[in-house]
Amino acid sequence: MQEAKAPEKERFHPSFWTANTTELFERGAYYAMASFVVIYLGRLGMGKYWPSTLNGLLWTLVYFLPILSGTIADHIGFRRSLLLAFVLLTGGYFLMGAPVWLFDAPLAEKAGDTLTSPVWMSALIVAAMILIGIGGSFVKPCISGTVQKTAGKRATLAFAIFYMVINVGSLCGRGVSYFIRTKFGLPYIFSVAMGSALVALLVVAVAYKEPPVPADQPAKPKRSILRILLDMFLVLGNWRFSLFLLVNSGFTFVYSQVYNVLPLYLEKVLEQKPAVDIYTMANPFVIVFFQLAVTRMFGKMKPIRSIVVGTVIIAAAMLINIVPLFMAGGARMPIIKWLPVGSLFVVLTVALIAFGELFAQARTYEYIGALAPKGQEGLFLGYANLPMAIGALTGGPVGAWIFNGVMCKGAVKNSAGLLDLQPTAAVWGWMILMGVGLASALLMYAYNIVITKYPARA
Repeated sequence: MQEAKAPEKERFHPSFWTANTTELFERGAYYAMASFVVIYLGRLGMGKYWPSTLNGLLWTLVYFLPILSGTIADHIGFRRSLLLAFVLLTGGYFLMGAPVWLFDAPLAEKAGDTLTSPVWMSALIVAAMILIGIGGSFVKPCISGTVQKTAGKRATLAFAIFYMVINVGSLCGRGVSYFIRTKFGLPYIFSVAMGSALVALLVVAVAYKEPPVPADQPAKPKRSILRILLDMFLVLGNWRFSLFLLVNSGFTFVYSQVYNVLPLYLEKVLEQKPAVDIYTMANPFVIVFFQLAVTRMFGKMKPIRSIVVGTVIIAAAMLINIVPLFMAGGARMPIIKWLPVGSLFVVLTVALIAFGELFAQARTYEYIGALAPKGQEGLFLGYANLPMAIGALTGGPVGAWIFNGVMCKGAVKNSAGLLDLQPTAAVWGWMILMGVGLASALLMYAYNIVITKYPARA
């Protein structure tokens, strides 16, 4: 009598692995340059406010356009969409470095306050950001859609791998960028981004295949642009959902300051040549190493409460930067030869924000799925990134104002070219950022009370 064979373990479709490999390089490309965008634009002569404003525009495109690009991807297929995306991304990263590479634009030692860049340079940078924003918006729905279609019965594991790959790519991109930047100069962070995008393009061209549609999954209806606009009115006409998106955008506003206020604070106040890419590695590091522990310990917490806790954490993350201002020796007092105490607290800020992200961001999708009317969960989840777009759009210009108009009020430039801040003004800047986070948490708590009191009709 033959022994019964153990059932073979279900394997992921090859497209699952090529999609994750593609995502690894795409995230590596983006985060190779993300930490230095505002500093680079400031050194090109774009003044106090335009660098953060343009950076906010880039983030807004990346998080808003998937509503449209996801539909286009459904029409033309994921493979074609990804090929188009990485051509656009490669071109966008090239144009970001082009002012220096092709036109020998002068790059100042420090980000300046005066707008001196010519109109053609600003137009080139805007064009670059549009290409990056459109390209990035195609990648998100195609990769996550591939993971969903190829996950089978192991969706939880599949998305855990996917989320891990995102953060490993972020770590690798920042690490490689640091090596290239310190060896060849700041503009070459865009060569790292461009090279990573080209590798991703090659992976898609050679190895990626359209994911199979599961037999038990109904065909996804094609949507026209008109249908998308009508759906947007349908979704945003749900007051519970619209109010949630608006309140939740406060989290993203504070989160976006990791790439707006913190780089400026490091560059203009704390250090001559800050390793912003290395310091911001604290974010993906925390997520990679603590995601499982936080999920196990706090996974049973109700989603809305978890979002509130995460938002309070990021508010506290901003507040801790007040401490070095009143330490003996000030924020530039060296802990070790190359690390000022203020920079150490910036790293702690980034790490704490990552913990806030673990509590808030993952549970946001779960909450939206529960908030959506029955049968419309997919439609509502398609708009889940709108808080990111709203927070980024406001976070850029407002973050620039908080740093330049509040923190730096009355500041004096010393002989080393760094700003000596007035402690009271600096405290007010950090307090405003903390206040936005706490206000968002309180509004989310109040929102939960209101919708609990007035449940949705069947």
